[in-house]
Amino acid sequence: MTWTARAFWLRTPGEGEIRPAPLSAPGPDDVLVRARFSGVSRGTETLVFTGGVPTSQYAVMRAPHQEGDFPAPVKYGYLSVGTVEDGPPHLRGRTVFCLHPHQTGYVVPADAVAVVPDEVPAARAVLAGTVETAVNALWDVPPLVGDRVTVVGAGMVGAAVAALLARFPGVRVQLVDVDPGRAVLADALGVGFAPPADAATGRDLVVHASATSAGLRRCLELVAPEGTVLELSWYGDREVTLPLGAEFHSGRLTLRSSQVGRVAPSRRSSRGYHDRLALALDLLADPVFDALLTGESRFADLPDVLPRLADGRLPALCHLITYDEE
Repeated sequence: MTWTARAFWLRTPGEGEIRPAPLSAPGPDDVLVRARFSGVSRGTETLVFTGGVPTSQYAVMRAPHQEGDFPAPVKYGYLSVGTVEDGPPHLRGRTVFCLHPHQTGYVVPADAVAVVPDEVPAARAVLAGTVETAVNALWDVPPLVGDRVTVVGAGMVGAAVAALLARFPGVRVQLVDVDPGRAVLADALGVGFAPPADAATGRDLVVHASATSAGLRRCLELVAPEGTVLELSWYGDREVTLPLGAEFHSGRLTLRSSQVGRVAPSRRSSRGYHDRLALALDLLADPVFDALLTGESRFADLPDVLPRLADGRLPALCHLITYDEE
C-alpha cells in the first residue's frame, strides 16, 4: 500500500511550497497518522523560513523528522496532531501528538507519537512541545510557595511558563513585554503585566524568554539579591553583552540556562522524554492554554501564511494549521 501525502517545504529562504510526499505502508512497529492540526511556532519557524539559522547551529536545530538541510530546501516543523489510521491495535483511532513537520499524513515509529488525553482538544494539543519546554524549565528552577516571579518575554514559551507558574500556590507572577497588547494575554493567563520600565523589582525568580540582550539585562535588574535568572532564550551565534559587575556580583545572583533537549537534572534519574511529554499533554486539559492559539489557516495556504508571519503582517503566538479538507 502507498499513499501520497502532501508536505510543506521551504524551497529557498522566504519561499515555501507544497510538495507530494509518498508514504510506504507502516511496518509492525510503525503508525500511519493522518494530520488534523499542526502549529507554527512563530519565533523558531520564521527564523528557519527566512534562512536565519546560523551555520554553526545547523545540527542543533534539526527537527526529529526533518528532511533536507538548512538553509533550504528543507521540510521543518515539530507541532503536529493527528489520528492513527494504521498501526498497533492500542493506537488505532487514537489522537496523537508528534514532533513532525507540516504534512497531511506520515509514517513514523510508534514510539515517536504520544497519545493525547481525551480531555484535551486536538487543536490545543499542538502546544504540547511548548508546554513541555515550560515543564522542563520549572524542573530546572522550581518556585517556592509565596515566591514573586517575573517572566520577561510574552512569546509562546514565556506565556506557557507564566501559565504554569500561575497555578503554583501563593506564587505571584508578572509577565513583562515591550508590546503593551500582551496585557490581554497576561489577563487571560491569570497573571499580572507590566512594560519593562514599570516591572516590579526584588523578584525571587526571573525567567527570560525574549531572546534579546535588553531583556536579559532587565532580568538582572529585576531579580532580588541571591535570586536566580533562568535563561530560556536561544541566541544562535549572536553575542550578548551583560553588566556582570555591580549588583550581579555583590548581589550573588545566579544566571542559569535551561534547554528542552535534555531532561532537567533534577528529574533525569526518574523521568524520561516520554514522561515529560505525557505530563505536558495532561496539563493541556486546562483551557487557559487556548490563549496561546492566536490564528488559524488551512494547510494549503502555508506558502502564503509563513511570509506574513515572518514579516509581522500576521501577528501570532502559535498559529494553528488545519487539515480537515486535505
